[in-house]
Amino acid sequence: MPSQLFAAVIATLLLVGVVVAEAQQAARQATIGVLSGLSREERQDSLEAFRRELRALGWEEGKNLSIEERYADGDVARLPALSEELVQRKVEIIVVSTSAATSAAMRATNTIPIVMVDVGDPLTSKFVSNLARPGGNVTGTTNMALGLTQKRLEILKEALPSARRIAMMLHPESVIGATLWRDAEIAARHLGLRLQRLEIRSRDDLRRAFQAAVNARADAMVPLADPLNAVLTDDILDLAARYRLPTMMEDRGSVDAGALLAYYSDPHKAYSRVAFYVARILDGTKPGELPVEQPTTFELAINLKTAKALGLTIPPSLLQRADQVIE
Repeated sequence: MPSQLFAAVIATLLLVGVVVAEAQQAARQATIGVLSGLSREERQDSLEAFRRELRALGWEEGKNLSIEERYADGDVARLPALSEELVQRKVEIIVVSTSAATSAAMRATNTIPIVMVDVGDPLTSKFVSNLARPGGNVTGTTNMALGLTQKRLEILKEALPSARRIAMMLHPESVIGATLWRDAEIAARHLGLRLQRLEIRSRDDLRRAFQAAVNARADAMVPLADPLNAVLTDDILDLAARYRLPTMMEDRGSVDAGALLAYYSDPHKAYSRVAFYVARILDGTKPGELPVEQPTTFELAINLKTAKALGLTIPPSLLQRADQVIE
């Protein structure tokens, strides 16, 4: 065979191989699961950011991707069954939101990759053994809720210099609740604060908790990071207004809705970043080889309307540091 003809045949075969490979990739259909301890409504904005980033990375619902969503609506007892549903659906990846969802997914599978988002301290919770190289089937991002608990109390004390007693709500069976409480106790000792522990298992416990805080003359209310507290945000803010208790929350939306303060990492950015993890894993990277990322920026939001309604004056130094001030 003449050399020119041979070269042409080889070039044709290579081109055919590339076309076939691209066609196979385009034809691939991936299914991923989303598991959250919160409600669908609370995660839709963040999930839209997740979907947008996935599209930018070449994965789009209706074309080469489908997403199975499962929400516990604050009832962490539902998470194990929801995790099993996703495993039975044979999803390729489970994206988990909250520590409780991560724990449930890990009990359901040790082979399907699990990508965390909006999770506290994955080391203390034993989700991974190392942030830089997690190993196993779990990776993702952390919101570093432990450090945030201390910082939130510091900001609250700065906003309310005369505060002495802080009521804190937590679910007694929370995966990370005990650790968050210990973290808060350490911060309280440094700040000269006394903490009042209020255990919340359902919406029915809220009014009793607020009444107990008022009876004990608490100066503010701080719900610790937990799916139930997140789902009950509207109820918490209604009662806080009724009982005239300043609140320190964990998201910007709460301040828009009437909370006095919030210090948080942007969940939209976290979900966008998690899309990168999902795309890498779908392309063949092992989850244990992807480092767990920590947020690098945090935001402070203050509601001056709420401060005025409570008869409070926020120190100018704190207002100058705020990223968002609602007037």
